[in-house]
Amino acid sequence: MSNPAPISTDAVIIGAGPVGLFQVFELGLLDLKAEVIDSLPQVGGQCSELYPEKPIYDIPAYPVIGAQELIDNLMAQIAPFNAGFHLGQQVERFEKREDGRFTVVTSKGTEFDAGVVIIAGGLGSFLPRKLKAKGLDALSDGQVHYKVTDRERFRGKKLLVLGGGDSALDWTMDLVDIAEHIHLVHRRAEYRGAPASVAKVKALAEAGKVSEHQGLVMQVLSEDGQLKGLEIMDLERNKTVVEGDTALVFWGLSPDLGPIADWGLALEKKQIEVDTEKFQTSIEGVFAIGDINTYPGKKKLILSGFHEAALAAFAAQKAIYPDKRQFLQYTTTSPIMHKRLGVE
Repeated sequence: MSNPAPISTDAVIIGAGPVGLFQVFELGLLDLKAEVIDSLPQVGGQCSELYPEKPIYDIPAYPVIGAQELIDNLMAQIAPFNAGFHLGQQVERFEKREDGRFTVVTSKGTEFDAGVVIIAGGLGSFLPRKLKAKGLDALSDGQVHYKVTDRERFRGKKLLVLGGGDSALDWTMDLVDIAEHIHLVHRRAEYRGAPASVAKVKALAEAGKVSEHQGLVMQVLSEDGQLKGLEIMDLERNKTVVEGDTALVFWGLSPDLGPIADWGLALEKKQIEVDTEKFQTSIEGVFAIGDINTYPGKKKLILSGFHEAALAAFAAQKAIYPDKRQFLQYTTTSPIMHKRLGVE
């Protein structure tokens, strides 16, 4: 049997997280076709894989929106552009040809002939940083969690929330009203989350709804396979026991660029260097947006990635059709935009 012909497209987007999905939208407004590749079995990236129920507070026009709801809305928004999705596969071969276009081949043998490549891989292939402590192996399954997919399973629990970043603080605030009590354990007194979230958690602690603990987890305490608590050691090497029956660990992600690291792109600390005009990498025609890129002043926010996607789309159009005049048209008034969006 002969191999199927390569899929010809304007752009291959690597990564189907929120920024990759919005890139489909921005390309579609410019009448550019996109094919999206992701190693996960579903779209949504970290939002769907790690914290689908996590509330997000900094998306414009949404005082609060769930992570999965954001992904669902983005999928509805890009529906008019009929992007192709190739999930559960990773890019294994990447080559810029003499004609300036790109050959991209995935682990499932899907081959693309693309005008540009846009990397929106978030942190690359990612896994949550795991709890490692004496006594962990004695626990039965289902007592240590690294993501929340069903918040109701934590109702009435004595929760041990480990971490000091946004995820730990956000879930502390979200679960405080359904948990029996929350013990928030961080290695130091200062949190790494948004100042407003820190203030809210401090207020919950003052109200007695949250107990704060500083120290490193030294041992997991259990009885007949059931979690009873954690032994922690503070900076003065004092050891204390924090009681709880369920642990939520939010120590961030361990990033791995995977094959992307071998593409010859300029990197800085496992992130791809880009300019701030086009968000183009060191290889012409290859762009990087979202958490995977770095530049002076970079802020790892979803809304920053949306901005990067808009500028990358115009740069992609110029790279594919260098002689075509570019016009900035507004979706509120442009008949062309309305036609592309399917607006009556």
